[in-house]
Amino acid sequence: MPKKILLVLTSHAQFGSTGKPTGYYLPEASISAKIISDAGYEIDFVSPQGGIAPFVTGNELEPADDWFLNNSDVQYKVNHTLKPSEVDIDLYNVIYYIGGHGTVWDFKDNHELQEITRKIWENKGIVAGVCHGSIGLINVKLSDGSYLIHGKKIASFSNAEEEAEGGVGVVPFFVADELAAHGGILSHAALWEENVITDGNFITGQNPESAKGVSQEIVKLLKYK
Repeated sequence: MPKKILLVLTSHAQFGSTGKPTGYYLPEASISAKIISDAGYEIDFVSPQGGIAPFVTGNELEPADDWFLNNSDVQYKVNHTLKPSEVDIDLYNVIYYIGGHGTVWDFKDNHELQEITRKIWENKGIVAGVCHGSIGLINVKLSDGSYLIHGKKIASFSNAEEEAEGGVGVVPFFVADELAAHGGILSHAALWEENVITDGNFITGQNPESAKGVSQEIVKLLKYK
């Protein structure tokens, strides 16, 4: 049986103390899920708390959003996401962290997700993140004690984009600063421009516009393997 792809979604629904909702960013999940599914790979979803994963949308629904919201199998899975403790690591050879502001509150210090990521990586699997989702990669340590991201070329949500999104004073940290602090080699494009970087089996994208490219790179690597 071919192995499956594990998409990680946030469980966090509140944008700091602003009173505004947050969660995973729907277009990043929908575009990624559709591209990977259309390529013939099965997807599962995990979140820090399991169960229903909250989301926010863009100003207008993308074509992939409509597919995502009306696909009964996908909707069952995102409303019954696995808890990290329920993940059978042997079933997956890709873990892909989806972004959205909710991730800054519940991805960084989730040791169970870090352990899943480490095992997939050390089993020669693919590790990927897009936009804020790459927060989930910050504290992943390998068996030798080194940080997974140390020395890796990375595209991440930039400080300038966070400022433009109104995150200053709301988010507990900037993604780019945290990645750089643990040895990530960051490369940023201009605001909202697609930026996807593949460094071996490590794939990252800067912003929502990069979700398509990250997913295509995952499929490309899987087919190559």
